[in-house]
Amino acid sequence: MNPKLAAVAVVIVLIFFFGQRFVKTVPPGHVAVAILFGEVMPTPYQEGLHFPVNPLYSWVDYDTREKTLKETAQVPTQDQLQTTVDVSVQFEINGAMAPEILQNVGTQAQAVNVYLTPKLRSLVREQGKMIPKAEDFFLEKTQQILEGNLEAGLRSYLEPKGIIIKAVLVRDINLPAVLTQAIEQKKEREQAVERQKAELERFRTEQLQQVAAAEAKRKAAEEEAAQIRILAEAQAFEIREINKAVAGNQSYIQLQSLNALKEISKDPAAKLYFMDGSSTQPLPLMNLGEPMGGRR
Repeated sequence: MNPKLAAVAVVIVLIFFFGQRFVKTVPPGHVAVAILFGEVMPTPYQEGLHFPVNPLYSWVDYDTREKTLKETAQVPTQDQLQTTVDVSVQFEINGAMAPEILQNVGTQAQAVNVYLTPKLRSLVREQGKMIPKAEDFFLEKTQQILEGNLEAGLRSYLEPKGIIIKAVLVRDINLPAVLTQAIEQKKEREQAVERQKAELERFRTEQLQQVAAAEAKRKAAEEEAAQIRILAEAQAFEIREINKAVAGNQSYIQLQSLNALKEISKDPAAKLYFMDGSSTQPLPLMNLGEPMGGRR
């Protein structure tokens, strides 16, 4: 074989089998760390196409996009009860520190298992010891303090190690069964008390309404009595005035007597009797107004 042709063939074969090793493509949201004969290269490769690169490199990729770690931990409180707390940690890998992470603990998953998960569990238990009673977990203030302390503790510990903490969220809280039953019984008692209060309030309202109705009736009766009294006083005044007017007026009395006799005379059965023949007014009723005893 021609030596030149043989050399060209060898080059072509080498390019075919090893040419792709001269190119490194890093996916979006990732960094790549190169390793040469067990030595970690200090500078990571950012996303995109890199050419040429040492074909002898081996690569470890790290996903630098934001992720969520969900953890469930048993948290003891000061009342010696174990509460189950579900926590979510939002984090991302610091791409610039990927070579250091690889050199210290290994891959991204190993970094999470070695750094993040144990520290999270430890902090959750420590924070639980600061809570007096397990049922305090349901207080909004307690949850805010727990989230804030966990986030601060994780950041101070993990960011120097290449893990950036974005947020810590308490997803769910499950109290011990004995405490859950006690809380349910307490709620039932509180509901019963509220129902009793509502019934007492309804009864009090009805009583107030009855009192108001009785008061209204009393005032109405008083007003009616006052009106009757005023009318009676008016009638009495009228009678007194009439008596005063006619007391010294004999002609008025006799006029009324004549009117009365006229009315009597209209009755066919009526009869007139002369009362006193010596009287100046011998007809009945006509001597009204004369002095007692008449004339002699």
